[in-house]
Amino acid sequence: MMATPLEKARKDPESMKAKILKAARKIFGEYGFHGTTTRMIAAKVGIDISTLHYHWGEKGDLYEAVVLDIHEDLRNKLIQVERIIHGLPLAKRMEIAIDEMTDFLFRHPEISNLILFRYFGKTRHKSGLDIHVPEYVSDIARSMELCSDKRNVPVSARMKVLAMMNAIHNFISGEGFFRPMLGLERNEYIARVKETLRFLLIPAFVGESKGERVKAKEKP
Repeated sequence: MMATPLEKARKDPESMKAKILKAARKIFGEYGFHGTTTRMIAAKVGIDISTLHYHWGEKGDLYEAVVLDIHEDLRNKLIQVERIIHGLPLAKRMEIAIDEMTDFLFRHPEISNLILFRYFGKTRHKSGLDIHVPEYVSDIARSMELCSDKRNVPVSARMKVLAMMNAIHNFISGEGFFRPMLGLERNEYIARVKETLRFLLIPAFVGESKGERVKAKEKP
C-alpha cells in the first residue's frame, strides 16, 4: 500500500513534506484551524503556495495530518513514560510521569494548544484526534490504578483522567497569560507548574487508589 504524505514526512524529517508539517504544527497551534491560512504556512517555510499544495493538498488535509502527527507523538511519549514508571509505587510513578509529560509538552506546546482548540474552540473541522482520546484515557486510568481492565473503564475514572489531562494542558497552553501574571522566568514557571501538579494530583490519585483497595478488602 502506498505511504501517506504523513508517513513520508515522519520517515524523512529533512524532506519538504516534513518541513511543511513542522511549520504547520506551529502555526495551527498558535492560531487554530480557522485563524491559519496555507499562505502563512508557506511563508514560514519559504516556499510558494503551489509547492505546499503539491505536497499536502488542501488546508484541511494538512490540518488532519497535523492532528494525527501530534497524536502519534503523544502516544509514543506515553508508551515511553509507561516503560520508565512500570512497577514503581503509584506516587513515584505519578511524580515521574508529571515531570516527563510536562517537559515534553513545554517543548511541543502546539500539542496542548491544538487539543484545547479542538475541544474548547468550537472548531468545525473534524479531526482524527477524537478517535484516539478514549485510548489515552483508558491507558492512563489503568496506569494510575483507577481500573484493572482498560477495556472497561468506569465513567468516574475517565473523568479523573480528563481532569488531570486538562490541568496539564491548561498550564502549557496558558503560559503566555499565566507567566507574566506571576512574574516568572520560563524555567521557574515550568518548575512551579510541576510543583503545583504534583501537589494537586499525587494525593488525589494515591488516595483514590488506597481507598479502592480498602473498599475491596471490606467486601464480604
